[in-house]
Amino acid sequence: MELQKIDKFVGMNNEYFTPQDLMTIKQKLEQMDDSKFDLVQGTTFQKPSTILIIAILLGWERFWLDDIGMGILKVATGYGCGIWWLVDIFTAKDRAKKYNFKKFTQVTMLA
Repeated sequence: MELQKIDKFVGMNNEYFTPQDLMTIKQKLEQMDDSKFDLVQGTTFQKPSTILIIAILLGWERFWLDDIGMGILKVATGYGCGIWWLVDIFTAKDRAKKYNFKKFTQVTMLA
Protein backbone atom coordinates (compact mmCIF):
# COMPACT_ATOMS: atom_id res chain seq x y z
CA MET A 1 0.00 0.00 0.00
CA GLU A 2 1.12 3.54 -0.64
CA LEU A 3 2.99 5.11 2.26
CA GLN A 4 1.11 8.38 1.77
CA LYS A 5 -2.26 6.67 2.34
CA ILE A 6 -0.96 4.93 5.43
CA ASP A 7 0.45 8.13 6.92
CA LYS A 8 -2.81 9.96 6.22
CA PHE A 9 -4.88 7.22 7.90
CA VAL A 10 -2.58 7.13 10.94
CA GLY A 11 -2.55 10.92 11.19
CA MET A 12 -6.32 11.25 10.98
CA ASN A 13 -6.99 8.43 13.46
CA ASN A 14 -4.15 8.79 15.97
CA GLU A 15 -6.45 9.94 18.79
CA TYR A 16 -8.38 6.65 18.60
CA PHE A 17 -5.41 4.37 19.35
CA THR A 18 -2.44 4.03 21.68
CA PRO A 19 1.02 4.80 20.22
CA GLN A 20 1.94 1.10 20.39
CA ASP A 21 -1.21 0.15 18.49
CA LEU A 22 -0.46 2.77 15.84
CA MET A 23 2.84 1.06 15.07
CA THR A 24 1.04 -2.27 14.64
CA ILE A 25 -1.64 -0.62 12.51
CA LYS A 26 0.99 0.93 10.28
CA GLN A 27 2.67 -2.45 9.77
CA LYS A 28 -0.64 -4.16 8.96
CA LEU A 29 -1.58 -1.45 6.49
CA GLU A 30 1.80 -1.74 4.75
CA GLN A 31 1.10 -5.42 4.14
CA MET A 32 -2.49 -4.85 2.98
CA ASP A 33 -3.58 -4.61 -0.61
CA ASP A 34 -4.73 -1.17 -1.84
CA SER A 35 -8.12 -2.52 -2.90
CA LYS A 36 -8.96 -3.48 0.70
CA PHE A 37 -8.01 -0.12 2.19
CA ASP A 38 -11.52 1.27 1.61
CA LEU A 39 -12.91 -1.29 4.04
CA VAL A 40 -10.53 -0.11 6.75
CA GLN A 41 -11.00 3.55 5.95
CA GLY A 42 -14.79 3.21 6.14
CA THR A 43 -14.68 1.82 9.67
CA THR A 44 -15.98 4.15 12.37
CA PHE A 45 -14.19 4.23 15.70
CA GLN A 46 -15.36 5.44 19.12
CA LYS A 47 -13.85 8.74 20.15
CA PRO A 48 -12.18 8.28 23.57
CA SER A 49 -13.10 11.77 24.78
CA THR A 50 -16.77 11.15 23.95
CA ILE A 51 -16.66 7.83 25.81
CA LEU A 52 -15.17 9.66 28.80
CA ILE A 53 -18.00 12.21 28.79
CA ILE A 54 -20.59 9.42 28.59
CA ALA A 55 -18.85 7.65 31.49
CA ILE A 56 -18.91 10.80 33.62
CA LEU A 57 -22.45 11.93 32.88
CA LEU A 58 -24.36 8.68 32.40
CA GLY A 59 -22.11 5.76 33.29
CA TRP A 60 -23.32 3.91 30.19
CA GLU A 61 -20.07 3.84 28.24
CA ARG A 62 -19.87 0.04 28.43
CA PHE A 63 -22.90 -0.21 26.15
CA TRP A 64 -21.15 2.02 23.59
CA LEU A 65 -18.09 -0.23 23.74
CA ASP A 66 -20.15 -3.40 23.12
CA ASP A 67 -19.66 -4.63 26.68
CA ILE A 68 -23.40 -5.19 27.18
CA GLY A 69 -23.23 -7.81 29.93
CA MET A 70 -20.95 -5.74 32.15
CA GLY A 71 -23.01 -2.65 31.40
CA ILE A 72 -26.19 -4.33 32.61
CA LEU A 73 -24.41 -5.64 35.70
CA LYS A 74 -22.97 -2.20 36.41
CA VAL A 75 -26.36 -0.50 36.20
CA ALA A 76 -28.14 -3.29 38.13
CA THR A 77 -25.72 -2.97 41.06
CA GLY A 78 -26.21 0.77 41.28
CA TYR A 79 -22.84 1.37 39.62
CA GLY A 80 -21.23 -0.72 42.36
CA CYS A 81 -22.35 1.83 44.94
CA GLY A 82 -20.58 4.48 42.90
CA ILE A 83 -17.17 2.81 43.09
CA TRP A 84 -17.50 1.08 39.73
CA TRP A 85 -18.62 4.36 38.14
CA LEU A 86 -15.56 6.15 39.55
CA VAL A 87 -13.14 3.45 38.36
CA ASP A 88 -14.73 3.44 34.91
CA ILE A 89 -14.21 7.19 34.58
CA PHE A 90 -10.46 6.73 34.96
CA THR A 91 -10.32 3.77 32.56
CA ALA A 92 -12.83 4.91 29.92
CA LYS A 93 -10.34 6.37 27.43
CA ASP A 94 -8.04 3.34 27.56
CA ARG A 95 -10.96 0.94 27.13
CA ALA A 96 -12.18 2.97 24.13
CA LYS A 97 -8.74 2.75 22.51
CA LYS A 98 -8.59 -1.01 23.13
CA TYR A 99 -12.07 -1.34 21.64
CA ASN A 100 -10.99 0.62 18.54
CA PHE A 101 -7.89 -1.54 18.06
CA LYS A 102 -9.98 -4.69 18.41
CA LYS A 103 -12.39 -3.34 15.81
CA PHE A 104 -9.50 -2.47 13.46
CA THR A 105 -8.08 -5.96 13.88
CA GLN A 106 -11.46 -7.55 13.08
CA VAL A 107 -11.81 -5.46 9.92
CA THR A 108 -8.30 -6.28 8.72
CA MET A 109 -8.95 -9.97 9.23
CA LEU A 110 -11.93 -9.67 6.90
CA ALA A 111 -9.89 -7.76 4.34
